[in-house]
Amino acid sequence: MAALPVPLLALLLLLLAGCGGPGAAGQRRKEMVLSEKVNQLMEWASKRSVIRMNGDKFRRLVKAPPRNYSVIVMFTALQPHRQCVVCKQADEEYQILANSWRYSSAFTNKIFFAMIDFDEGSDVFQMLNMNSAPTFINFPAKGKPKRGDTYELQVRGFAAEQLARWVADRTDVHIRVIRPPNYAGPLMLGLLLAVIGGLVYLRGSNLDFLYNKTGWAFAALCFVLAMTSGQMWNHIRGPPYAHKNPHTGQVNYIHGSSQAQFVAETHIVLLFNGGVTLGMVLLHEAATSDMDVGKRKIMCIAGIGLVVLFFSWLLSVFRSKYHGYPYSFLMS
Repeated sequence: MAALPVPLLALLLLLLAGCGGPGAAGQRRKEMVLSEKVNQLMEWASKRSVIRMNGDKFRRLVKAPPRNYSVIVMFTALQPHRQCVVCKQADEEYQILANSWRYSSAFTNKIFFAMIDFDEGSDVFQMLNMNSAPTFINFPAKGKPKRGDTYELQVRGFAAEQLARWVADRTDVHIRVIRPPNYAGPLMLGLLLAVIGGLVYLRGSNLDFLYNKTGWAFAALCFVLAMTSGQMWNHIRGPPYAHKNPHTGQVNYIHGSSQAQFVAETHIVLLFNGGVTLGMVLLHEAATSDMDVGKRKIMCIAGIGLVVLFFSWLLSVFRSKYHGYPYSFLMS
């Protein structure tokens, strides 16, 4: 077979390189589909930081390839008839996180935030064998979600800061959470200063109330009870108030793990600690007061009863969280 002239051979090679064959055509189609998906998501994200999805949008934009972006999806049930209080609380924190990312100078198309409500995408819940809400899942840019891509809500809580740390761990996207201004703290401080200023003005030169040991002791006791019950942990972690079992409908107010707690749990512990403290105060007064013997006996019996009862309840809460703890008192 005669050899082709050099110019003609070069022309054929250029034509082949330009056409690229079937593989290049397929690659161009993928790039076009990917570009359309990214543009669609960017358009929606420009209007709402959290993109609401149904089953069709989820399958097309999250599950189906190609995809070079991660999607954080919150599976929830926000309709009033679902009565999911935790879902509403988690949604508020999720919106704060998504808004912090949307209005950040570092905002890119590397990650998007989406939401699927059960009443709008029940088929997605069935597809993923999901039977509880709220649930946060990261769908990475490559591959399927791994175990760590499901957020541990019961352990970490749903505070926006905790969600941001998880997002950074799974996607390498660091989000600085910016919360809307909260004027409750300054208002309470202003109210407290106004009350103190009013008392000083009304009492004039008589400032003996500032040296009232009982008042200061009561204030200090309230502060100690609040801190020892776990209020600061709640402020940092933002746990749910309680947990409702989706299968049985039973509401749990005590978390079953020693690594987490519910807000209701701290209120219960605060009440129990307060009961023990009141019992100790009654015992002290019964031993040191100048009242008649009959009243002192009543105070002593009441004090012993409060200490025994509330300490027993405290110990039962401790046993329910630290499984295997061998000791109990009155109640198991």
